[in-house]
This record gives sequence, C-alpha cells and structure tokens, in this order.
Amino acid sequence: MARLLLVLLVAAVMASAIGVVFGTHEARKQFVALQALQASRDEMNIQWGRLQLEQSTWATHGRIEQTASDKLEMMIPPPGAVVIVRP
Repeated sequence: MARLLLVLLVAAVMASAIGVVFGTHEARKQFVALQALQASRDEMNIQWGRLQLEQSTWATHGRIEQTASDKLEMMIPPPGAVVIVRP
C-alpha cells in the first residue's frame, strides 16, 4: 500500500512539474508575441505621424493656392470684382 502511494505521489509530482514547464513555455511564447505586436504598433505610430505631417504639408494654404492657379487656372479676383452679399 505504501509503495502504491509513493508511486502515485511521484506521478503527481511529475505531472505537476510537466504542467509548470508547459505553463512557463506558453507564457514565454505569449510574451514574445506581445513584444512583436508592440514593435508593430510602434512602427505604425511612426508611420501615422509621418502621414499626418505629409497631410499637413499638402494642405497648406500656399500649396492649395499654387495648385488652384497652376492646374485649375484660377486666380484671385481684383478688388473691384468682389461683391459682398448681405442678408
């Protein structure tokens, strides 16, 4: 009886040890995946900042006015041609 109890206790300890090893391995895998996702997030934040800077550059008043005059052949009307409509 004592020998059977000893065998069961050894089996329980081995199962527990294997569970700890498996749990540690899974935790490390998940941590590596988390670090990869965080690096990807950081890279996307950098790219987002660059895109915002590019958008602000393309949307400046001077750039819009230049494009309107070059591509659309628009021009600022002379002061005498401006009519102000009041309600």
